[in-house]
Amino acid sequence: MPDSRVQRCLDLCSQAHDLGGEDLSRTLIELQQALRSLETDRPETAAETSPPAANLDRWQHEPVITMDMLGYLTGWNRGAEMLFGYTPDEAIGQHILFLYADEPDAHISKIFELFLDHGSPLMEVRRRKKSGETFRANMTLQHILDDNNEAVAMEAHLSEIADRLSPEEKHRLHARIIEDSEVGILITDASERIVSVNPAFSRITGYSAGEAIGETPDLLRSSVHGTDLRAKMHAAMHGADAWQGEIIGRRKNGDLFPQSVSIGVARNADGFVSHAFSMFSDISAIRAVEERMQQIVNFDSLTGLPNRNLFHQLVEQALAVARRNKDHCALLVIDLNRFNSVNDSLGHEVGDALLRQVGQRMRNVLRQEDMLARIGADEFVVALSSIQKREHSGLVAKKLLSCLEKPFVIGSHALHIGASIGIAIYPEDGLNAGALQRFADIAMQRVQRNNENGFRYYSPEMNLRAKEQWQLEGELRHALSGHQLILHYQPKVSLRSGRIVGAEALIRWYHPKRGMIPPDKFVPLAEETGLILELGSWILDEACHQIRIWLDSGLEPIPIAVNISARQFDNQLPERLQATIERHHLPCELLKLEITESLLVRGPEKVIPIMNELVALGFNLSLDDFGTGYSSLAYLKKFPITTLKIDRSFVVGVPDDENDCAIAQAIVTMGKQLRQEIVAEGVETLAQMSFLRGLGCDQLQGYLFSPPIAAEEFERLVREGRRLSLD
Repeated sequence: MPDSRVQRCLDLCSQAHDLGGEDLSRTLIELQQALRSLETDRPETAAETSPPAANLDRWQHEPVITMDMLGYLTGWNRGAEMLFGYTPDEAIGQHILFLYADEPDAHISKIFELFLDHGSPLMEVRRRKKSGETFRANMTLQHILDDNNEAVAMEAHLSEIADRLSPEEKHRLHARIIEDSEVGILITDASERIVSVNPAFSRITGYSAGEAIGETPDLLRSSVHGTDLRAKMHAAMHGADAWQGEIIGRRKNGDLFPQSVSIGVARNADGFVSHAFSMFSDISAIRAVEERMQQIVNFDSLTGLPNRNLFHQLVEQALAVARRNKDHCALLVIDLNRFNSVNDSLGHEVGDALLRQVGQRMRNVLRQEDMLARIGADEFVVALSSIQKREHSGLVAKKLLSCLEKPFVIGSHALHIGASIGIAIYPEDGLNAGALQRFADIAMQRVQRNNENGFRYYSPEMNLRAKEQWQLEGELRHALSGHQLILHYQPKVSLRSGRIVGAEALIRWYHPKRGMIPPDKFVPLAEETGLILELGSWILDEACHQIRIWLDSGLEPIPIAVNISARQFDNQLPERLQATIERHHLPCELLKLEITESLLVRGPEKVIPIMNELVALGFNLSLDDFGTGYSSLAYLKKFPITTLKIDRSFVVGVPDDENDCAIAQAIVTMGKQLRQEIVAEGVETLAQMSFLRGLGCDQLQGYLFSPPIAAEEFERLVREGRRLSLD
């Protein structure tokens, strides 16, 4: 670039300083023309508009530093070394904060500098040199963009502020700031004609200086805003109060973009407005981030449906309208049945695909004004606004259940699921979103407890029942630490000798006020609340403790079976069991572990390694309630199970019920093929015993011999050598 042409630009800037009116306008036009002639000698490259962080040698004397988006220094040129006194080796890798002179406000400055997207092209800052000297500096900060126009780093230009600047220095500095600014700048004359723009203007809008000069700012007008806003901006350009705000502009290619705009004026010696200047920044990236954050905060990432947060906001708005119009609203809580089985057996990818299809199906049967959200793993909620009768919500519930009946095809799988739906009505059941959802959830749980696919309306009696459950949960927690739980033992008897060959440990709860609470009242509650983990640990420890007492008293070793919940069956189970056994100094073969068929559907790849580890430690595995679930010969042979227990539901009908007899025979045959021991549960009559013995069943457990009894009584039966008569 010839020095004479640069000097011509500087001379024009000096002239403009002392001019006004038409003379100033003519001078600015000449300056613009001179600058355009310079641009023709300079290639328009991405490297020039967004200099790479590593290419700092082009600024030999001007202090220039680069940093990443977190503020850590990545570039340090000779000018920066001369200004601060630090070598590149000393500076690079440090955080920008080590140069700050105002330590108490450092965090504020950090945020401002690192995330500045628009605003003043020039900042005055205070910095500290290596010598400890502090100084004031002018700093311009701009983003370094990658090929995708994404900000990847920042570049800062600094100049130490001397006590005085000459007019020429001021003009040179101002011209440089305008030219290098990332902020778009346009200058208009008194008739609102554009007389000058900077390079950032062209980069942001797509209009070259030649295309813009002579036009009005309406060149960028999007027609999105009304006349009121246009009037305020027009007034600011003619000397009213300065205006700042955000508007939607239009690029040369027609694209709309959000921009932050500041409008001010310059006055001549007579005080009249000679020029107006507008500074603007493209804030598309900021708005995109804000929209993404709103999406994350308010919408479910898997289904795209509103989440709990947004749903409650929308419901409260709908309820406000309903109050004014004296309308009814309904809220439906929907919980998918058998979803966990799908997730455990087929994996989370299939489960996720299923949830997406479920959300889409339900959305298709709802009205446009109805709201659907996903608020839990397999839990959805629907809000029906402006319904005339409570029965209308039942019709919607039927539609939702019907749309879920058709199988969901995902890959090679055809999945059948159902749903449990609870309904609460505004204003009868609740006056806000939280209350309605809570009561609808109570009604939904009532459907679940009855193992139904269907719906129920909330009633106050349900709430009373729920409160009782919550109270019972609290009392159960107290029982675990209050010595209210005990174990009873139901003998297992050999069908070859009639002798006691084992027992199953069964928990009992002696409540100080309620009396005896049966397991079917509190064990499901423990499963639901997660207390089953603590309860299961207590049962294991108490059973081992009792075995130790029996051994120390000289009682013959008898294996005791303990039920293991599916929630206990994780990768840490072998380690926990081994620790319990070692704590009580017991051989592993004296503790049998009973699991249910529902555990097996979690998938062989998850279950078998844990089973194999337990067997390797010396534990025997028994499959409880066999015949009620999913098992088959092909399925069972994959698992290291030593004992099958025929569920009492198949024992009660033998020998009179043909179906029960056929099932019992099939189970015994299957077990024998797999070389497994067969135990029949719930045997109460001699006829049942004889039939099962004839099939080849190995052991029985039931009231025919003994109900579950206290440890002392069980010990007495063993010491007495009590036998079952097999005749």
